[in-house]
Amino acid sequence: MEIIQIVGLGLIVTILTLIIKEQKPMFAFLLAAFTGIMIFLFLIGKISSVIGVLEDLAVKSNVNIVFLKTILKIIGVAYIAEFGAQIVRDAGQESIASKIELSGKVLIMVMAIPIITVIIETVVKLLPT
Repeated sequence: MEIIQIVGLGLIVTILTLIIKEQKPMFAFLLAAFTGIMIFLFLIGKISSVIGVLEDLAVKSNVNIVFLKTILKIIGVAYIAEFGAQIVRDAGQESIASKIELSGKVLIMVMAIPIITVIIETVVKLLPT
């Protein structure tokens, strides 16, 4: 039940942040950012095991591993962009957070181009001429 530990840590840090924020807002932000990073690092092991299972499934089903890796990179960009935007949003910089999210979306679109190209080529081959 790791979620109980994560929620407990989040609640404790939230209370500490609210107490510290009035006197030292910079320390409150650093505490919140550090906690977010610690939670993210805690979850990396779980993410790694999911990636391993997906790679095994792709190999067993003869799916091109390049496509799986591209999709996993896209998912990683989405998570990292969201995580970064939330930390920046915690610092009160909403406009920079929006720019991070926009950058993530553009990078995802660029990374998805090879997959979209293959899908379109496959559909075109299936159509009668």
